[in-house]
Amino acid sequence: MNYVDPHIHMVSRVTDDYEALARMGCVAVSEPAFWAGFDRRSADGFRDYFRQITEVEPKRAATYGISHYAWLCINAKEAEDVKLAREVIAAIPEFLAASNVLGIGEIGLNKNTRNEAAVFLEQVQLAVKHDETILIHTPHLADKFRGTRMILDMLADFPTLDRGRVVIDHVEEHTIRHALDAGYWAGMTLYPVTKCSPERACDMIERYGTERLLVNSAGDWGPSRPVAVPDFIVAMRARGHAESLIEKVVLDNPLALFSRCRRYVPPPRVAGRA
Repeated sequence: MNYVDPHIHMVSRVTDDYEALARMGCVAVSEPAFWAGFDRRSADGFRDYFRQITEVEPKRAATYGISHYAWLCINAKEAEDVKLAREVIAAIPEFLAASNVLGIGEIGLNKNTRNEAAVFLEQVQLAVKHDETILIHTPHLADKFRGTRMILDMLADFPTLDRGRVVIDHVEEHTIRHALDAGYWAGMTLYPVTKCSPERACDMIERYGTERLLVNSAGDWGPSRPVAVPDFIVAMRARGHAESLIEKVVLDNPLALFSRCRRYVPPPRVAGRA
């Protein structure tokens, strides 16, 4: 089955992973800007990283017939340094014209601190100013519910924000309803340790339906499975769900979200679907 992984960090993956994705039917990936495994020390370090995900990774992906999209931001884990964060935010518009950029992300919260919240709000303002879609990281484990509520409360202060162009990512059973009821997209991350399993994602699909729901691997430097979305497909089939329903979640929904970006060009392999 053709599918899209709407959140995966391919800069942290080897070319064998691209080959595995292609063999599993992946037609496109989107790569949010994230932590590099260490805190970067200058805005120029981020500029180099933005070049990597807007110039280098699309070429690597194309070798395997996969379309590569990207999101730009300074992530929550590095947002404690507000001075650096503001220098990075000032640099982001330099890259927004890149043809594979979908918007601003993954912004959000890590430890729910005041500095993280300030940087989050400034990046939402940047997205609103430039009419960009937004992908939002919610915190891990014990910080998740409070962080999700903080994010939703802050977003409520932007009355003109189109909620159909915003993803609340890494939702779990105790946060998914809050994101959906507020009108946002919700992303379920199939991560072996701190987030969600394919089986739990199936449970949430069965409870909440398929509208505005995404599944992703968030494959990165840590323990993660770049082929987690195919794992979800197998789990859904094992429960007897129709191919059309599964395809809506893993292909049609991410393409529908991507299409809300004004620069979006559909993946050639499925151009007729979006």
